[in-house]
Parts: sequence; C-alpha cells; structure tokens
Amino acid sequence: MLEPSTSVHRVEVITETGRRRQFSADDKARFVKDTLAPGAVVSEVARRHGLSPQQLFTWRRQTRQPVAIPAAHAPEAFVPAVVTPSSTPPERSPRQRRRLRKTPECAENSGIIELEINGVAVRVGRGAEAATVAAVIHALKTCT
Repeated sequence: MLEPSTSVHRVEVITETGRRRQFSADDKARFVKDTLAPGAVVSEVARRHGLSPQQLFTWRRQTRQPVAIPAAHAPEAFVPAVVTPSSTPPERSPRQRRRLRKTPECAENSGIIELEINGVAVRVGRGAEAATVAAVIHALKTCT
C-alpha cells in the first residue's frame, strides 16, 4: 500500500519509434498563416499543432525566400569564329605612354586567360560569361 507521504509521479511510455512527420505544403502554409495573424505568438501556434517553434520559423523563412526556378537548358550551338589578321596597335599619346611605363608588364595582361586546345589559341578577357567560355571550350574540344 501507499503511504500518505509518498508522492505519485506520472511516467509517459513511448511505444513507437519517433518518425519524421510529413506535412503537406497546404498544412505548412496554414500553420505559417496562423503565426502571421495579428497578436499570434509562434510558440503558442507551434504547441497547438504539435510542432517546435524552430520548425515554424524555418517554414516562415522559406516562404519569404523566392523559389529558384531552373532556367531552360539552351541547346548548345556552334558559333563560327572570325579570324582577322592582327593590325598594329594605334599610336598612343605621350600621356598614355607614361601611364603604360609606370604599370608593370604583368598588370597589362591581368584578367586575360589564354587557352590552347588542340592547337587553337583562345584568349578570354575580363568580364566574359562563364557559360560562353564553357561553350567555346566544349566546341573546341569536339570539333578538333
């Protein structure tokens, strides 16, 4: 028997394994909408739906971020190259010559990448888009 001075404790027995619950997009939207109501407290809304407040805050952050839609993959196309004979550089003014003398030789070519693929030399200047450079390299590798 129990003595009157002995206290009774409640014990919760968990009989199933803790699985992740799956919520539909509609459920998530409804829960987030509940948190955005005037005077709503996120922890109270979370308790009411059996969630952690952190989960609701994550869903709220995700609804604020735009969804990245992958761009349609453009088919690769061959771009013809135009080769022109090199011409002599234009005459520079004395001021430009002085400025060129002050800069080291390596700075003059900085930002330029020169590639040689199968005997074809390609110079890539500053500001070239990565997709364009990749397409040119791919075309050179497949054509020769």
